[in-house]
Amino acid sequence: MLGVFSYMAILQWLADPGRITLLLLVVAGCFTVGLSLFSRVPVRRDWTPFTYICSMGATYYFLAVRLGPGVQIVPEAVGAAFQVAGICWQLFAKASLRRSFGILPANRGVVSTGAYRFIRHPMYLGYFIADVGFLLSNFGIQNLLVYVILSALQAGRIAREERLLSNDALYRAYRSKVRYRVLPGLY
Repeated sequence: MLGVFSYMAILQWLADPGRITLLLLVVAGCFTVGLSLFSRVPVRRDWTPFTYICSMGATYYFLAVRLGPGVQIVPEAVGAAFQVAGICWQLFAKASLRRSFGILPANRGVVSTGAYRFIRHPMYLGYFIADVGFLLSNFGIQNLLVYVILSALQAGRIAREERLLSNDALYRAYRSKVRYRVLPGLY
């Protein structure tokens, strides 16, 4: 699925090489799917249908993104800057996790260093920043709906992950120190 999506995005980019946000969307998707192949085997994983749907939908949402040009609310360079910032933050969060990264919520050990010193789910902040950048440069009703649904799926995913991890005393101690999930001061 990632290969077909990447191919379609690159075709769109070749038709309009100024749309760097398309390539950045592919890069972000490749990092997420690629790193999941090297994750550590978890102590416990949540395979419930709701969690599976949230996790898979939030991982492969890009398949529903309209790749054709949309309305540019901000210039391409501004959207791309958001995407680069979001991808960099994602990479910092993923490097902080090392092999504890995965698609489904699981207990692969509690990480409280690196990006996880600031918020409990820093990768989702990186996804959000990158997604906002793409959406602002490629706005349309379909893309807006995709990103609204994605936000709901990510919220469900976070809730399920925290529910699973709350059984771990180390996570409960970490949660008492790091107050916010994704957006400092808000959520």
